[in-house]
Amino acid sequence: MTDESLKEEILINVTPSEVRAALLETGVLQEVYVERSSCRGLISNIYKGRVLRVLPGMQAAFIDIGLERTAFLHASDIAAGESHSDAAEVPDIRELVREGDEIMVQVVKDPLGNKGARLTTYVTLPSRHLVLLPRSDTVGVSARIEDEEERERLRHVVEELLGERELDCGAIVRTVAEGADEETLAADLRYSLKLWDVVRAEFAHRAVRSLIHEDLSLPLRVMRDMVTSQVERILVDSESDFEAMQAFAATYLPDARPTMELYRRRRPIFDLHGIEDEIRRSLERNIPLKSGGYLIFDQTEAMTTIDVNTGGYVGHRNLEETIYRTNLEAAIAIARQLRIRNLGGIIIIDFIDMEEADHRENVLLALEQALSRDHARHQITPVSPLGLVEMTRKRTRESLQHVLCEDCPACSGRGFVMTPETVCFEIFREIIRQSRQFEFDEVMVLANEGVIELLLDEQARSLAELEEQTGKSIRLQTESLYLQDQFDVVLM
Repeated sequence: MTDESLKEEILINVTPSEVRAALLETGVLQEVYVERSSCRGLISNIYKGRVLRVLPGMQAAFIDIGLERTAFLHASDIAAGESHSDAAEVPDIRELVREGDEIMVQVVKDPLGNKGARLTTYVTLPSRHLVLLPRSDTVGVSARIEDEEERERLRHVVEELLGERELDCGAIVRTVAEGADEETLAADLRYSLKLWDVVRAEFAHRAVRSLIHEDLSLPLRVMRDMVTSQVERILVDSESDFEAMQAFAATYLPDARPTMELYRRRRPIFDLHGIEDEIRRSLERNIPLKSGGYLIFDQTEAMTTIDVNTGGYVGHRNLEETIYRTNLEAAIAIARQLRIRNLGGIIIIDFIDMEEADHRENVLLALEQALSRDHARHQITPVSPLGLVEMTRKRTRESLQHVLCEDCPACSGRGFVMTPETVCFEIFREIIRQSRQFEFDEVMVLANEGVIELLLDEQARSLAELEEQTGKSIRLQTESLYLQDQFDVVLM
């Protein structure tokens, strides 16, 4: 299937405490984004920080930006008054920052596990078509724009726009800019420059450890970063978010407005295309293949390993052909699971050993083609002498498993169980689903003690809003024998 024949659809589900977005290609889920009001991602946020410690041996510094854990800034990510592309080598960290310095920094990686956020002083300000680089003089073009003439045209236009304004800035031309005219790019540049003026003004008068610029909310980021000509439909189940997205599209994406729809049906939006079921399956260790084979995912702090097994698939010709067919199917399934689970860092894939070199090359090619539409940057190495495929995938935010799950207390962290917060949201969605299908006056929720406590405490406001939304009274009852992810919704 060619890229031109792949049509995309974006579904956005909004509840009081959580927003989720799903990207589908020809009706099949490919990516999931989750943003909770209690822990919004920090990537692209700009802070006024203070240097706490300088570590010459690591060529790094720890920066206090007001978070629970201090953030990490490497010398290579510090602007030294000139474009880092001109520097032959990274200067000594002690020449760049000193303890106590106040510094403008931007988050490039969310805190992951026990690690603090990763920072840079090379601020980037993304708009629809461009990414402004205020502290660099580089003009780059997205590698996804493959036509050389178009690449040169876009580079020339942006260089001319920057030169006309005599700006000591750089820019990156984004993929969606392909075919954009000069006025469209100029409007984007004006918006980015105005935003940069605001950021500098905020930095000048804000206190240290302050957030001085926050990235857009998830629905608007989806509009800015993911909407292309291949997106046929954008469904949103929140009227207020739909209106905000319409306003954003009117300014930046007028061609996208006809594709946007407010979802009003009784059936929950993520029940379409079985998205809820796909998310649950993506949290499981074993993924079955249609042929009868299966994949095993093991996610650790250092890396993710994926094992391919033939299972019950016996084929129709010979063993080598059976293995080859299983590996081909596995390559496509693995690429999709990497995107849905948002797995990053080092990834080791143990395909079933193949004797023929052509088979190994074709399986690797199938994996590369299946990942060609991945939004995250990745690199795949050839099959190793041990028959392993090693690859890396850029990790900037937590994996889906780490967002939705926590270490299981019953097995000392060897497995996972949904967090009480996730169970609360499951309960909210089930109540909404039941209220749209059946007539009743009151509903009783039976759940684990930790879930009930969360509903009465941090989620009390959301619970009250749900009562108002559904017009139903909600009662809570603790069931001591229920595990953390077990609950019942009883209509009364």
